[in-house]
Amino acid sequence: MLAQYVRFGQAPTVASADHYATAYSALLATIWLSAVAVFNARSAKYLGAGIEEYRRVVAASFWTFGAIAMAELLLKLEISRGYLAVALPAGVLGLVLSRCLARNYVSRGRVEGRYQNAVMAIGESAAVSHLVTELTENPKNGYQVVGVGISGYGPPRGENLVINGQEIPILGGETHALQVIRTCGADTVAIAGTEYFGCQGIRRLIWELESMDVDLVVSPGVTDVALSRLVMRPVAGLPLLHIEKPQYRGAARFQKRAFDFCFALAALTVSLPLLVVAAIAIKITSSGPVFYSSERIGIDGRPFMMLKFRTMVEGADKQLESLLAHNDGDGLLFKIRTDPRVTSVGRVLRRFSIEELPQFINVLRREMSVVGPRPPLRREVEGYDCDVQRRMLVKPGVTGLWQVSGRSDLPWDKAVRLDLSYVDNWSMAGDIVIIAKTLRAVLQHQGAY
Repeated sequence: MLAQYVRFGQAPTVASADHYATAYSALLATIWLSAVAVFNARSAKYLGAGIEEYRRVVAASFWTFGAIAMAELLLKLEISRGYLAVALPAGVLGLVLSRCLARNYVSRGRVEGRYQNAVMAIGESAAVSHLVTELTENPKNGYQVVGVGISGYGPPRGENLVINGQEIPILGGETHALQVIRTCGADTVAIAGTEYFGCQGIRRLIWELESMDVDLVVSPGVTDVALSRLVMRPVAGLPLLHIEKPQYRGAARFQKRAFDFCFALAALTVSLPLLVVAAIAIKITSSGPVFYSSERIGIDGRPFMMLKFRTMVEGADKQLESLLAHNDGDGLLFKIRTDPRVTSVGRVLRRFSIEELPQFINVLRREMSVVGPRPPLRREVEGYDCDVQRRMLVKPGVTGLWQVSGRSDLPWDKAVRLDLSYVDNWSMAGDIVIIAKTLRAVLQHQGAY
């Protein structure tokens, strides 16, 4: 409608004089919405599940306009390019924005206890505890565990399993738990490991739950793997979950490097007036250099000097030993909410994350990336175990999952898990989403101190 109004000066209506334009608009809308359906962008398994929903919407949109452009070329149709130039960006933006607003609405409702899936989890004790912990950690996921079945437990004894401060009734072993599905109000059964059921047992369970209109989900036991890396491959009737290798090598690395250079150059150009004001404010309010240069460990363990605006008094590093007892961080992180070394200007710069902007110079030097794991200190790297060493497979980032998930408020184990998840699941679309979330986190001052 917007495209037709902009190009032809008239929105599509039944009484429109330009029936050709109106018919074309209706045809385009039909093809577009059909493409969204063909790409499964409305499938329940993608709605609200990471960026896959948005990716499918955008892919369907570009497929639609690509097909129309080819039809115009082959059939020599007289379609206005100006019309398509307005319809594509406006339509994509509208589709993505509407889904984002719907997500936010549903998320708020789930936090308030609405739009929940009532889940019964069944499996071995440790596996069930882990599954329930993951399902209930974030209320926005929309899962409420109403009961658990422990393999080999026997009949119920009135005991509870305490997860995330919530008492969940143990409904007995797997057989006893399944007998009370209707009474406990579960609409979903989650299986943590299938070894206790066997192939025939799982088949019978599927048939039984089908008659009760109860969904069945099976946890494969892997965590922090992006949906784009999972492919279900049925072999001789046996569903095999294939996990693609991480894509941080080869052509994908070149693509990321090109994006880093362009984004960093644009960011420094746009923020140049702010950089100048910040530099002047630092220089006239405290003695010492404008920039603070600190050693960090980059890709493959190579050290580099990371740049920031100086937010502390000169010689702040020499006071570190005397402040270790006041550390608010955990693990290998050192953070103090009210650090006495921070200057008055530094507090403002930190509040709005302005002190991080010089790191885009490190990006231009190819020492850092726009998005990546948190840049670690040498003493932190020396304390890494074998698993955490995987963080060194990619360049550290100016922002990352740690930045949009709590920043300084994030516990050490959670920060490590997010970094490792990023390394294994990197994608260009994921980087763009993280950048967008970073802007929101900065504006809301989440974990900035």
